[in-house]
Amino acid sequence: MARVTYLERRGATYYARLDIPFDLVDHYGTTTRKKSLRTKDESEAKKRLWPIIESWRAEFDEVRTRREITSNDKAVAVWQHYEATLDGYDRKQRALPTPEQTDAELQRLYRRMERGEISSVNFSGMINAYTDYELMLRARTDDANLRTRRLAALKTALTSGDSTLIEPALKDFVAKNRLLADAGTDEYRELCVLMMRAEIEGLQRTLERDTGDFTGVPKDPLVKPATGTAREAAAPGETIMELFDTYVRENPNQIKPDTLAQARRDVGLFVEYVGSTFPVHRIDKKAVREWKALLLRYPVKASETKTFEGMGLVQIVKHNEAVQKPTISAATVNRYLAGFSAFCTWLTNHGYLTTNPAADMFLKKSKAKTTKPFTLDEMNALFKSPFFIGCQSDEAPRFWSKPGNVLIRDHRFWVPLIMLFSGARPAEIAQLSVDDVREDRGHWIMHITTEGDGDKSVKTAGSMRVVPLHQELVELGLLKYHADIKRQGEKRLFPLAERNERGQMIADFSRDFPRYLTKIGLKEGRGLSLYSFRHGAADALRRAGYLDEQFGFILGHTAGTMTQRYGTIPQGMLEQRVKLVDSISYPGLMVDHLRASSRAGEAA
Repeated sequence: MARVTYLERRGATYYARLDIPFDLVDHYGTTTRKKSLRTKDESEAKKRLWPIIESWRAEFDEVRTRREITSNDKAVAVWQHYEATLDGYDRKQRALPTPEQTDAELQRLYRRMERGEISSVNFSGMINAYTDYELMLRARTDDANLRTRRLAALKTALTSGDSTLIEPALKDFVAKNRLLADAGTDEYRELCVLMMRAEIEGLQRTLERDTGDFTGVPKDPLVKPATGTAREAAAPGETIMELFDTYVRENPNQIKPDTLAQARRDVGLFVEYVGSTFPVHRIDKKAVREWKALLLRYPVKASETKTFEGMGLVQIVKHNEAVQKPTISAATVNRYLAGFSAFCTWLTNHGYLTTNPAADMFLKKSKAKTTKPFTLDEMNALFKSPFFIGCQSDEAPRFWSKPGNVLIRDHRFWVPLIMLFSGARPAEIAQLSVDDVREDRGHWIMHITTEGDGDKSVKTAGSMRVVPLHQELVELGLLKYHADIKRQGEKRLFPLAERNERGQMIADFSRDFPRYLTKIGLKEGRGLSLYSFRHGAADALRRAGYLDEQFGFILGHTAGTMTQRYGTIPQGMLEQRVKLVDSISYPGLMVDHLRASSRAGEAA
C-alpha cells in the first residue's frame, strides 16, 4: 500500500512534511516544513500527522490574509501609540484620589480611633488601618515615579536594542492590522524602535503635565500625526464572502444556480487579490482596475493546472511569466467582471457601496463574430462523417471519428438537426419533455418552456416559445422517434441527455462536438461549434427575406408573454409561424442518407 504523501521516514523516526506554497516561500525563507512525529510506528505516525498538517495549512491561510508593512502603517503605529500613552495618563489621573477623598479617608480613621477600633495596643492593626490612607497620599507621586522609571528604561532599551518593554503594544498593533511583521525581521525591529520613540515622547509630555504644563508637543521629528490610517478589517459577519452568501440567499434576480456558482468563483478570485478581511466599503475603482489587470494575465484553467497548485492569483500570474501558459480571453475576463459586477450592484442597492466600481470596467468586445455558421460544403461533409453515418462506438468521443457500424441516434444526433431547422438552443432542445412535442390544429409544434415535469430552464422569460417542427425534421424521422420514446413510457424526449454538476444541460456534448469537428478537419481554431447551427438557421431566415425583428421571437429573443409560457396561440399566428420555420432551407444540403440510416437505426 502506498505511503501517505505528507509522511516521511528519516532513519527509524517518522516526520510530518509539507511543501511551503509557492507564494509563501519568500516569507518563510524555505520550501519545506518538517516536524518530528516522535514515533517509529507508522500507524501512530499517521494519527499524529493530520493535526499538524491541518495546523500548517491554517497557518498558511492566515499568513495569506496578512500584508506587508507600509510607511503609512509605521506612521499610524507611532502616532497611535503616542496618543495612547497620553490617553492612558489622562485616564489614570482621573482615577487617582482627589484631596477631598484623601481627607475623607483621614476623617474615617479618626472616627474609628474614637470608637476604639484602632489603638496603639495593637500596633500591626494600627499600621494596616493607615495603609489605605498612606497609599492615597502617595498615589500621584508613586504614579509619577513609575512613569519616570519606565521613561529611563525605554531610553536605555532604545540604545541597547532591547524590545521587551514595547513588544506587547507592538504585537497588539500587528495583530489588529493583519501585518506581516514576525519577530526577528527587519520590519519588526524597526517598528519596535519607532514605537519606543513614540512612548518616550508621550511619557515626557505626562511628566510636564504633572507640573501643570499642557503645552508640550513632540520634539522627535518622527512622532507626528499620521496622514493616513492603518488598514481596516471587515466587521464580523461582513467580510466580502459572508455578504456574498447573503446575496446568494436573497438571489434578487432569480439567477440560476450555475451562474451563482460562477459568480462565487469570480468574487472569490477578487478576494484572493485584496485579502479575506478587506472591508466591503473599500472596494473601489482602483481595486477593481488592478484586479482586472491581473485577470488579463491569468492562465487558462489555472485552478485545474498542477503547475499552479497551492498558489494565489498574484503568484499564479507571476509564475506564469516563467511557464508561459496561454492566458484567458477578453470575453472570459468580461465573464469574471460580470459576476463580480452583479454582486457589486447588490452591495450598492443595500448601502454597502455608493456606486458599482465594476460597472464601466468591461473590455470592449470585438465586432467580429466568434461563432460562424457552417458553409454548405462543411455541412455536407459533417453529415457524411462517422458521427452521423456510423462510428466505431458511441461510448466515448474518441470513437466518433472512427468509421464503424454504430449509429448514434439519441440527443446527440437530433440536437444539431433540430437546431439547424429551428434555431433553438442546444439545452432548450435537450430538456424537452415528450409532452412538449405535440400536435396543435394539424401542425406539430415544439414548446420550449419551463412548465411541466423536470428541471427545465430557459435563458430568459422571452426564451419560452412555440416553434413549429420543420417538415425536414418530420421526414428525417423525429416524429417516429417521438412515438417510440412515448411508447417506452419515457417522460423526457431525450432521456440520456444530462446536466453536469453545475446544472448545465448536455455541457459535455457541447464541449466535445467542436473537438470532433477539429478531428475530422472541419475546424481550426475558433468559429465552429453547436451554435453554428443556430447561426445558420438565422441566416436561412434572412435569405428567405425576413428581417431580424420578424423572426427574433422564433429564436427566443423577445420579452416573455403568457402565450409563450403556456403555448396556446391563435390559429392565424400558428400558421404564420409554420410558414416562417418552413422557410428555413439550405439549397444543396444532402441529408437523404440520414433519413435512410435513421429508419435503419429504428428498425435495429
